[in-house]
Order: sequence, then structure tokens, then C-alpha cells
Amino acid sequence: MDTMERDPYWAQRARMVTEQLEARDITDPRVLAIMRELPRHAFVPLERAHEAYADRALATEAGQTISQPYIVALMTQALKVEADHRVLEIGTGSGYQCAILARLARVVDTVERFAALSTRARHRLEKLGVSNVTFHVGDGSTGRPGDAPFDRIIVTAAAPSVPTALLEQLVDGGRLVVPIGGAKHQTLVAVERNGTRVVEQPLVACRFVHLIGEGGWRETDLATTDAAEPRETT
Repeated sequence: MDTMERDPYWAQRARMVTEQLEARDITDPRVLAIMRELPRHAFVPLERAHEAYADRALATEAGQTISQPYIVALMTQALKVEADHRVLEIGTGSGYQCAILARLARVVDTVERFAALSTRARHRLEKLGVSNVTFHVGDGSTGRPGDAPFDRIIVTAAAPSVPTALLEQLVDGGRLVVPIGGAKHQTLVAVERNGTRVVEQPLVACRFVHLIGEGGWRETDLATTDAAEPRETT
């Protein structure tokens, strides 16, 4: 049985990596290899599997989305995860970003506000044999203070500013990637913490679902925001 018979999406995935990632500014060989192998179609509703490798965000369950492959790759590359790192992910979503992080890091803690999404993502990762992830349900904007510190933190929903609680949960020299800005448009930012000094590096303009919670947005603040089109979340 050849590769295409075993995995009918193999060619689409290879093309995604070549045309959407390598053709842009994704150069980390680990990120490219993982995204070439990981079955992205397993993280979207069955009826949308044929769209899984398109160059755009896709609507998934609970009004959420799975990010454009390029955004996932860019965030992962910017996070600079090493094999011995403890990573905190805020916003489990479909579990796709989490599955990538799990292949790079020693352990991953992931927090999702919707219990059904967390359960679904856990089942997906279990089917893939991923065993170094701990799933949590709650307000991700406050992080996991009882489990801190973390070497890396990634936030897959937009906040008005870098959440203070998450910065405090980074190790000295740690790195955080988060979209920040207004309700409709944000900038993806990589943040490094060195003692009391915090350096922010803007990466790209973006539009994510909102980080709801104590360190993010209140739902009442977003009552009039147009959320009809898919926005990035992983």
C-alpha cells in the first residue's frame, strides 16, 4: 500500500507545507516536519475535512475556528519551543496547535473555557497517541498559577493587552506569543521576559476570536462586535 492509499490527504498536506509555509517565512525544520505529518483533517468536522488544508481559518464547533495553517506555523516558530520545555497553551480549541506543541515540548498544559471542546480535543490527541498533555477547563486568561512557572506560553485568542497573570507565570527568559489589540483587529506579538524587563516583538496583523475572562475581554464588551466570519483560533 503506497502513501496515498494509507493517507489520501498526504499530497494536500505536502502542498500546504510547500506553498503556504516554506514559500513564506516558515523556516524551522521541526515545525515544517510536524505539519507535514500531522493529519490536520482529523481536527475539523468530518464534513469540512476536504477544506482542512486550505490557506484560511475554518469554522469548527462552539462558534470557534481552526487557524489558517500559516498562522499556526508562525506562532509555533515564534514560540521557540525546546524539547525540555513546559508549555502552557491558552485556548485548546480543536487541539491542532496543542498536538504540534506536544511533539516539540516535554509537557503541555492546555486550558479551554468550553468543556465540550476540551473533551473533543483530548479524544483526538488520544487517538494520535499523544500522552504528554494535561487538559484543563476554565478561565485561561488567568493561566495556571498552581502549575507555574512555564518556559513558554501561547495564547490562541485575542486579548486587549498582554495578560499580566500570564507574564508572571513565565520563567525568567521565557517567551509568550499572543494576539493583542482591539475587538476587531489585532497584532500577533512575541514577548520575552528577562527579569523585570519585557520586550514585545510585533509579528503580523491578525484577527482572532476573543480571549474571554478576567485577563481578557468581558462578553458584555463584545455584544456589538461582528463575529460572523471565521477568525483565527487553533
